[in-house]
Amino acid sequence: MTRLYNAPEDFADEMVRGFVAANGRYVRAVPGGVARATASPAGEVAVVIGGGSGHYPAFGGLVGPGLAHGAAMGNLFASPSTQQVRSVATAAQQGGGVLFTYGNYAGDVLNFDAAQEQLRAAGIPCETVAVTDDVSSAALAEKHKRRGIAGDLTVFKAAGAAAAEGYDLEEVVRVARLANERTRSFGVAFTGCTLPGAEEPLFSVPAGRMAVGLGIHGESGIGETDVPTAAGLAELMVGRLLEDLPDGVATVAGARVVPILNGLGAVKYEELFVVFGRVAELLAQVGVEVVDPQVGEFCTSFDMAGASLTLFWLDEELERLWSAPADTPAFRRGSVAPVAYADTAEVLADEVQVVPAASDESRVAAERLGEVLALVRQTVDEHVHELGGLDSIAGDGDHGIGMQRGSHAAGDAACVAIAAGAGAGTMLERAGDAWSDRAGGTSGALWGVALRSLGAAIGDEQAPHAASVAAGVAAAGEGIRAYGKAKVGDKTMVDALVPFSATLTREVNGGASLAEAWAVAADAAVAAAAATADLLPRMGRARPHAEKSLGTPDPGAHSFALIVRAVADVLTERAGLVTKGTTA
Repeated sequence: MTRLYNAPEDFADEMVRGFVAANGRYVRAVPGGVARATASPAGEVAVVIGGGSGHYPAFGGLVGPGLAHGAAMGNLFASPSTQQVRSVATAAQQGGGVLFTYGNYAGDVLNFDAAQEQLRAAGIPCETVAVTDDVSSAALAEKHKRRGIAGDLTVFKAAGAAAAEGYDLEEVVRVARLANERTRSFGVAFTGCTLPGAEEPLFSVPAGRMAVGLGIHGESGIGETDVPTAAGLAELMVGRLLEDLPDGVATVAGARVVPILNGLGAVKYEELFVVFGRVAELLAQVGVEVVDPQVGEFCTSFDMAGASLTLFWLDEELERLWSAPADTPAFRRGSVAPVAYADTAEVLADEVQVVPAASDESRVAAERLGEVLALVRQTVDEHVHELGGLDSIAGDGDHGIGMQRGSHAAGDAACVAIAAGAGAGTMLERAGDAWSDRAGGTSGALWGVALRSLGAAIGDEQAPHAASVAAGVAAAGEGIRAYGKAKVGDKTMVDALVPFSATLTREVNGGASLAEAWAVAADAAVAAAAATADLLPRMGRARPHAEKSLGTPDPGAHSFALIVRAVADVLTERAGLVTKGTTA
């Protein structure tokens, strides 16, 4: 279990502060994560990595000369927000463009892609290579759907070395894709991990049994077997990876490979060395030449007892880039020439936001909607452990704490906007930005889209009325589906949102007041969320563990239903807040 923490919701922020304090020689704090403390040559491609916290030394521990230029660091097991990614990339870029590379998870893809679009619009060239090394998470025919686990290191290192050698953005991307294609990983676990403040691990394994094909976010394994000997584990890992050879590796005989035996948090180095002894023997038996083997912790999962094996199949170029000098807090190679420290004035100050003009009616409505957001925060607080428990069944257990961080940030931002005289639309848009930024992950991004869409539809000219709220909810639904690519039936938040929006619009068009329409729509959302228990997930981290989620509602759909049900109760009590065809 994780024993040392203050407030669980502050753990990631406090961890980053401590990490920077301990590694000021390598990294400096920037909004959203860390960037190199040392200066990089003008025109050099910036390699920006990132992901959720809880995996040290990934991701901040891999920032430094010869490797990454910056790391966006999200909440525990949650992707960094779009704002965090954009901020780190802006601080790290040197005029040669930016390569984003990270593990292939839905939240990371959503937020890194959104940041990429924003940076491109600002004139900064950006490209992306998502790491897909985990052979357990999808079949070879669908390798683009695979997760990124400990093989992140090989892709990051090859890309960082290529950038240091002066490759342009197109060539750095080519190298990163090649490294990803030639990297395969397979992992097992003997116990699950426990997040700070949680009473139970995200999954458990019976005594004497081993989860096979696990993820690094506390996702349980694809299968289960008896715990083998150290030699038996090595044989399982090597055998599975030799069944999944990359394109370009026709035969293993004579091939050169970097093996990386990674401890996931609680397995000791001595145990890893025992396993690796047999790994080396097995590779030698089939004619593979081992190059620069690595044994240690490279991508962890808090206190998970487990290990993964990565095989990085080399060609001449990749071997040169792997062996090139690097100097980071957690990974060092060769000797890096002395480098001057970066000018810390490069860190951007927060932008001053001007509050647009708003009508008196809209400002009054903003205050009342601020009370609704306070209710949302209260609702999430009351159910935070329930939401985390639902998410831990087939996911990574972070939904509760992510919703909590997001709803608190949205409420705080709403208070600031209201105090500055913002109208209802502006207040909701800023609350959405704060929710997305603070929560990170998929749910943070989607709730940010929802609040911003609702705010844009309501505007600042007049108080919201039933029709404008229904239109705003519909716009939120469209925005979420376009952004997250989920459809009804995928077992996501969309399964509750779509019937809620359709029912709300139907009732409003039929002449119901907002309070009346919202209550009926909330009932539809609650029923739809409950019905997701019968669905198999087709997106996100739960997809590889689809069968485990049968009988359990989707956490995102459930939290949405809890929130709209609570809001319905308030609207019913305060029917004068917004009425049909009138303003508040």
